[in-house]
Amino acid sequence: MHSSTSQVRSSQHSVLLLIGILCTAASLRAPITALGPLLEPVRASFALSASAAGLLTTLPLFAFAVVSPFAAGVAHRFGLERVLFAALVLLIAGIAVRSAGTTPALYAGTCVIGSAIAVANVLLPSLLKRDFPAHVARLTACYALAMITAAGLASAVAVPLDQALGAGWPTSLGSVALLPLAAAILWLPQLRLRTTSAPGLATEAPGASVWKAPLAWQVAAYLGLTCFIHFAAIAWLPSILQEAGDSSARAGALHGWMQLAGAIPALLLMPLLQRMPDQRWISFASPALSALGLVGLLAMPSLAPLWVFAFGMGMGAALILSLAFVGLRAANQKIAASLSGMSQCIGYLLAAVGPTFIGFLHESSGSWTTPLVVCAGLCIAMCALGLSVGRARHIGA
Repeated sequence: MHSSTSQVRSSQHSVLLLIGILCTAASLRAPITALGPLLEPVRASFALSASAAGLLTTLPLFAFAVVSPFAAGVAHRFGLERVLFAALVLLIAGIAVRSAGTTPALYAGTCVIGSAIAVANVLLPSLLKRDFPAHVARLTACYALAMITAAGLASAVAVPLDQALGAGWPTSLGSVALLPLAAAILWLPQLRLRTTSAPGLATEAPGASVWKAPLAWQVAAYLGLTCFIHFAAIAWLPSILQEAGDSSARAGALHGWMQLAGAIPALLLMPLLQRMPDQRWISFASPALSALGLVGLLAMPSLAPLWVFAFGMGMGAALILSLAFVGLRAANQKIAASLSGMSQCIGYLLAAVGPTFIGFLHESSGSWTTPLVVCAGLCIAMCALGLSVGRARHIGA
């Protein structure tokens, strides 16, 4: 009887933990993506240049690169559950500060948001590996799906919510705090536990072999180019569509449509990746599809929903591949941990340049043609890189 009661409690705890993980995952992109459709009114409020507005998408990426290496050590010292809860509280605070209505608060809140997300980015996969070791691939797909779906919905409703509330962009942008608030409430029962993370989470010096391995740099470059293009699109796609003649509401809906398109590879690729002899064809095809979408936006903007969907699906697949390459190209767990730290640090630093650089190109050229051509060119460079990084080789083999 006692054993049966314990099993029921354990099962209930697992279900509650899983719901908490998925709600936390849903909070990890929406605070960033909700800004894109509202970027024009935000710029108008503070008279921001395109480069200064691009910095609002760049700052969280810098935070990802700077804060990520420290998250594991903090969790190892204070407990995984408590640090994740603290990250959610910090995220809520960052969203509130960003919506306060002043320029310093806008940028300070954005930095806090990025730092909080960086911590959860590192710790959630570790939690899955520790508590659900037999279901990591399936739950990673669910985790990615929750993140992408929430990000897409946040983009799609940002402008309609702004118009419905009639209180200006700060209220609409602040409403995204409901996601981490719900996650924090669901996370409260976990605070009774003060456990360490998965084995190997404690920080170790990166292996010199990873930094000297050409294949490791290819993995980092593929992730960096993917994030450069993807986050530039998150920052500027609504502005591109509005300049082409779309309303702000339609541009916001298409911005969400792009991100929801990225959910399809999350459903299809996860079960397939382990069965493929190598990943060359999909590493080539993913950025090729995104390049087609960008060229289509330039040539036939009237078919924007089709081109945006193609771009989003290609980038979604490339992002999943970029993260999967960490495990697929490492010969053992220690190298995988080093490769993860290296590729995310370099990848997000490169990605951080994207929104500001694309904003600068738009400002200097006076149109979105040059930025779109540059991004399409980078997609084609990724195709060539994909044929190399997609080969079945291992670092440290």
